[in-house]
Amino acid sequence: MKSIRVRTIVLRSLGVAGMAGLVAGGVAVARGERRRRTMTPEEIRTRLQERYAQIEAEQV
Repeated sequence: MKSIRVRTIVLRSLGVAGMAGLVAGGVAVARGERRRRTMTPEEIRTRLQERYAQIEAEQV
């Protein structure tokens, strides 16, 4: 009887932890998406060019 209660507590705890992880992941995705939507095409182009230049510099 006691082992069933312990197992139930453990499974509930894992479920709650899993849900918290999903929520945290969703918040991170939403924050990134919001940031991308506020950027203008010029800002996006500039960031891409900077990243490309950085990659080129690292390969040399």
